[in-house]
Amino acid sequence: MDLTPLDIRYQEFPTGIRGYQKEAVRAYLAQVAEVLEGLIREKEELRNQVRALEEENARLKEAEGELKRAVVAAERIARELKAQAEREAELIRKEALAAKDQVLREAAEELERVRAEIQRAKQEKALFVAQVKALFQGYLDSLRRLEEDS
Repeated sequence: MDLTPLDIRYQEFPTGIRGYQKEAVRAYLAQVAEVLEGLIREKEELRNQVRALEEENARLKEAEGELKRAVVAAERIARELKAQAEREAELIRKEALAAKDQVLREAAEELERVRAEIQRAKQEKALFVAQVKALFQGYLDSLRRLEEDS
C-alpha cells in the first residue's frame, strides 16, 4: 500500500467512546505528511543526482575509452615512426658505405693512373738520358777524331 502525503493528511479514524482528539490527530498527521513530503522531495533530488552521476560516469567512461584509444594510437604511431627512422638510418648507412666504396675505388684508380704516369715518365727520362748520352758520345767521338786528325 503506497501512502501519499495527502492520504496521511486526510486520513479518517473511527472514534469510540473515549476516541481520539481529532485536532491532535490531524495536527500529527499534518506533521507526518510534511515530513513525508520532504522525504519524497529528497528522494526525487537523490534520484536526479544519481541520474546525473550515472550520466557523468557514462560520459567519463566514454572519454576514458577515447583516451585509451588515443594512447594506443599514439603508441602505434611512435612504433611506426621508430621503425621508419631505423629504416632511414639503415638506408643512410648503406648509402654512406656505397659512397665510401666508390671514393676508395676512384682513389685506387687515380693511384694506379699516377703510378703508370710515373713509370712512363721514368721510361721517358731513361730514354732521354740514353739519347743525350748517345748524342754526347757522338760529339765526343767526333771531337776525338778531330783531335786525332789535327
